Amino acid sequence: MDLGVAHSKLLLRSVAAVRNSAELQALGVSDGETRKMNMCQAINDALRLTLTTDDTAVVFGEDVAFGGVFRCSVGLADEFGGERVFNTPLTEQGIAGFGIGMAAMGHTSIAEIQFADYIFPAFDQLVNEAAKFRYRSGNEFNAGGLTVRTPSAAVGHGGHYHSQSPEAFFAHVPGLKVVVPRSAVQAKGLLMSAIRDPNPTIVFEPKILYRSAVEQVPVDDYMLPLSQAEILKPGADVTVVGYGSQIYALENAIQMIERDMSGVSCELIDLRTIMPYDAETVAQSVNKTGRMVIAHEAPRIQGFAAELAAEIQERCFLRLESPIERVCGLSLPHPLVFERFYMPCAVRVYEAIKRSLNY
Repeated sequence: MDLGVAHSKLLLRSVAAVRNSAELQALGVSDGETRKMNMCQAINDALRLTLTTDDTAVVFGEDVAFGGVFRCSVGLADEFGGERVFNTPLTEQGIAGFGIGMAAMGHTSIAEIQFADYIFPAFDQLVNEAAKFRYRSGNEFNAGGLTVRTPSAAVGHGGHYHSQSPEAFFAHVPGLKVVVPRSAVQAKGLLMSAIRDPNPTIVFEPKILYRSAVEQVPVDDYMLPLSQAEILKPGADVTVVGYGSQIYALENAIQMIERDMSGVSCELIDLRTIMPYDAETVAQSVNKTGRMVIAHEAPRIQGFAAELAAEIQERCFLRLESPIERVCGLSLPHPLVFERFYMPCAVRVYEAIKRSLNY
């Protein structure tokens, strides 16, 4: 069996796949021009569209003027000038605080934190200022124009400080939105929505997908809905939920379980937004299947899976046929040489689905 994102059936690799996408059809972009892009290029395209159509938009962060460490902003400073795309000092707290100020003054403020692992110095600004600015001023002021992009999650060799998935810290905060895309088409559409949403939004971009998730991406301007999960594969026997790069491990686990357990079908759901998240779509699925497995790379203890498990247990208790399974990263600092043992891989998800079905 071919495993991983390179062999995924979920990606829109052809123009025909774009034409047949119900979601892109509904947005009116399925029949337009497409270009082959990886996720990094799709993000660049979204930033370029924003800078072209919104004169108040600015893009800033460490090294973004020459393209950023992953090259997501390459060429933008040359095209739009140093007053709209510019480098900042190496100070995440300063980047967030500056972004909040720009947003409060009416700008579309797009900040990059070079790695999600280093977003913590900006935690106070994002949690105590950006998230609360509208509420504490009685809507007289707000930082809704702020979007923070940051590469997150494992990449195979990042170790402690370039592999973390800190999304649950921010999903705990009323006033912020938190988005995690899985592919190029998703990254462009969700980033456009995040930028234009009237609330401060953090977009965690799984960096391992920057070059590996390649699709035919609509060239036109389009926005994918925030806080709306997507059912990627319908099924009847177990609901499997994830987001970001974890979706591909879930896809492979489902392929293996359906191969080994004749007649079993699994429903795969990508949350896409984890704050506020689409509990209704998940609950409807679990009420149908009676079982749920949720997976993410972040540590299991106090992870987002715990929140979703609690919510679904409350909504679906009388319909559950087995305990909700959580398949997550281990509760220890992200290791380097032992990363393969830390990760919630397809085999661990396979075993969780099997336990749920055999309960």
